[in-house]
Amino acid sequence: MGLILFIGIAIISFIVQWRFKSKFKQYSEIALSSALSGAEIARKMLADHGINDVEIISVDGQLTDHYNPADRTVNLSPDVYHGRSIAAAAVAAHECGHAVQHARAYSWLQFRSAMVPVVSVASNLVQWVLLIGVMLMAFGNNPIVLAIGVGALAILTVFSFVTLPVEFDASKRALVWLQSNKGIMQTSVEHDQAKNALWWAAMTYVVAALSSLATLLYYAMMLFGRRD
Repeated sequence: MGLILFIGIAIISFIVQWRFKSKFKQYSEIALSSALSGAEIARKMLADHGINDVEIISVDGQLTDHYNPADRTVNLSPDVYHGRSIAAAAVAAHECGHAVQHARAYSWLQFRSAMVPVVSVASNLVQWVLLIGVMLMAFGNNPIVLAIGVGALAILTVFSFVTLPVEFDASKRALVWLQSNKGIMQTSVEHDQAKNALWWAAMTYVVAALSSLATLLYYAMMLFGRRD
């Protein structure tokens, strides 16, 4: 049952990722009526929120956009930093939404940031610990190592679910700000397109959380099933 659930979510994840990338490509080809670049929009959103200690920089890659609370930087991929499209505007505003969360001490972002050191250790260990744990269970019925792996996986799963309100709230802040600034998105159609792009981006996080949960259940069933 656990394996079937895992495979099902893996298929859904593939579909959602494909849909998100196709939507991003579609909206990247639609020019923003205001002709502002993603970097310009990011600077304006930060300024409108009274944030002047966050740097906006361009980073290599595609869909590598993120906010780093450690060094207070909004990192935008070249397509977003230089882009003057619906997608560039939506993504730039979303990442600035995280900067606003940080400045306003948004509780879910604080909780997520506090988890990062533990999650970093768990993510580096979990694959090998699970592999060794499964082998030990198969040959010696020793559940200790697998139990440690399941515990590490549980931490990663909690982290993935904590990420959801952080991402949804950042998109909400971005869309509210974009709607209130008529000079950026000058039609309701542009706003709806930005909303759709961010919705599909959020769905990738939802599927990732469900995938992590399915994996956790699979190994937990293996652990407790074999122990019984």
